[in-house]
Amino acid sequence: MQPTHNLPLWKQAPFIRLLFPLIAGILLQWYLGFSLGYIIICLICFSIALSFYYFLPVSLKYTFRFLQGLLIYFFIASAAMLLTWQADKSKQKSWYGHSLTDSSKLLLKINEPLVPKKNSYKADALVEAVINNGKVLPASGKLLLYFSQTIDSNLYYGDKIIIDKSLTWIRNSGNPGAFNYERYTSFQQLFHTAFISPGEYVKTHESNQNFFSRFIYQSRTYILNNIRKYIGGNKNEQGIAEALLIGYKEDLDKDLVQAYSNTGVVHIIAISGLHLGLIYAILLWIFTKTGLMKRSKLISVILILSFLWLFSLLTGASASVLRSAVMFTFILSGKSFFKQANGYNALAASAFTLLCWNPYLLWDVGFQLSYLAVFGIMWLQQPIYKLWFIKNKLLQSAWSLMSVTLAAQVLTFPVCIYYFHQFPTLFLFTNFIAVPISTIILYSEILLILFAAVEPVAILLGKISHWTIYALNVFIQKCNSFSFSVIDKIYANPYSTWILYALVTALCCWLLYKNKTWLKLSFLFLGIYAGLMIYARIEINRQQKIIIYNVSMQSAIDFIYKDQYFFVGDSILLQDALPKNFYLKPARVSMLLNESTVPFANLSIKKNLYKFGNKTLLLVNREFSVDSAAPKIKVDILLFTKSPKLSVKEVTSRIQPTIVVFDASNPLWKIAKWRSECESLTLHCHSVPEQGAYVFGF
Repeated sequence: MQPTHNLPLWKQAPFIRLLFPLIAGILLQWYLGFSLGYIIICLICFSIALSFYYFLPVSLKYTFRFLQGLLIYFFIASAAMLLTWQADKSKQKSWYGHSLTDSSKLLLKINEPLVPKKNSYKADALVEAVINNGKVLPASGKLLLYFSQTIDSNLYYGDKIIIDKSLTWIRNSGNPGAFNYERYTSFQQLFHTAFISPGEYVKTHESNQNFFSRFIYQSRTYILNNIRKYIGGNKNEQGIAEALLIGYKEDLDKDLVQAYSNTGVVHIIAISGLHLGLIYAILLWIFTKTGLMKRSKLISVILILSFLWLFSLLTGASASVLRSAVMFTFILSGKSFFKQANGYNALAASAFTLLCWNPYLLWDVGFQLSYLAVFGIMWLQQPIYKLWFIKNKLLQSAWSLMSVTLAAQVLTFPVCIYYFHQFPTLFLFTNFIAVPISTIILYSEILLILFAAVEPVAILLGKISHWTIYALNVFIQKCNSFSFSVIDKIYANPYSTWILYALVTALCCWLLYKNKTWLKLSFLFLGIYAGLMIYARIEINRQQKIIIYNVSMQSAIDFIYKDQYFFVGDSILLQDALPKNFYLKPARVSMLLNESTVPFANLSIKKNLYKFGNKTLLLVNREFSVDSAAPKIKVDILLFTKSPKLSVKEVTSRIQPTIVVFDASNPLWKIAKWRSECESLTLHCHSVPEQGAYVFGF
């Protein structure tokens, strides 16, 4: 969508000018962490300055007119800092963490239906009180709970329980390049977790359910039951049906999700603006064709927006869906009542609204990708479409769909490379086929839910949905089987990503506006990007490291020399793609590593002793024994793995380590015992499951 007036874009879309200081304030508060007092002082000062400006004579107002804009920007940035401060519930006086002791009990309200996991049930819970020695202290906050599958699972949304269990801080794995899970959960105001076994909680007789939330959860359950009843099939068809309609991902096959990601169509099963756009289109068509829009515009707009927001909440209200819901709200309201609706302004206004509601959405990957994709479509789709004139109507429609995909991809691929380190080469072809098919599936599933009470119709619609999803899965898996379907292990860091965005923007501006200055800038950014890649390669060729990974219940070690790694550890991490991709792949991609199936020339292995260059690592496992007659030896790393029955004192009677490391294959109670021994022996130690991965560079 291009601006249709001669006015500059920032005047047609004033929310763009307001969005930048809002984002700046959020970033300043997050990274610098200003105190509440400082923020309040800033707000008061800028408010007073703005008030004084309005009392100035007209001539002075005109002379210093730039000050008005600056003061408004500073005021918005200060307000954004305050919003960010308030969004962090751990800073509030009522947060449960301020009253928590080792003997505390907690009164909680289950805030969602229990979600079945592989070995447990998961649920968010709201803290209502902390109980210390019988004294009930009102409190607030959220917890992430996991219930043992051996418990009586008759816990429902709204039930209140008292737990007698020590909480565990949510921490990162510490593995290099790994997803920052601690920050992710903190943005959702989740700081602690607990695993609840039978006897560690008491269900009270109280239950407090919000009517609307109960309606949403019951509706989701109704939809899931009908999908499972009428679509059925194996987990592949059922999981895709659930994810595509309401964003329920618990039944998705992980390998199938990876195939969708590798082929560039994962947005189909991650509820996004595409789904809301399809529903918006059909609703608008229905209300226009039936004449309701003409007879009662206000009622029609209210009904359309009500359906859109209901769908958004049913799908879990992800950042991309909320973006679409807010944006469609602005666009539909503008077109219906104000006769104009600038797309850029609606996009910026929706971002402004959502960030005021939750500033931490700024770091949400779905939020970032959603806005970049839509902005790319608005800015670039028409210019790309006009590059190729086609007379044939059918081919013209096909090229129109492809131009949308290309426009969205141009502005999203740098951030995709940064987060996922891969680029799907077949995205244009797969989206051309998959998007229309997914549209058919979505509409057939909606009809299935609407006619679920009419069994013959529901059975027919279920079969249509089942076989359509089956065909889509076969197509995606076939495309994924090609070796060239994805370029993997692409190096990226924050600096290279920003430079890549600058390069892409400069190239787009040159192609659109034919200004040579943009071409010169693109060459400059290309040179900087190439320089960053060369520097990264030089640093990689210098690296020599030992990484002991934090992989739950597993042993995993990488010996790294230049751009090669040699793995030592449990064989499951070689066979099972999911833990390998989650725990090990990010580090290997961030360091541009390739696998070596044989030890390096400077790596020698003799039973449990590994000599890497001039450094040594000794594995102490269940098979290891201490030879009291052997001479004492010195090692750099003494690694306890696979829960050996030896004590630290026994081992160090013949071994002199620089540091003792306990990996995640050992139970925590045994690590605690070993750490106490290390303290008494004045030995440096590192607990991988508690302190994160151990990285030894030399």
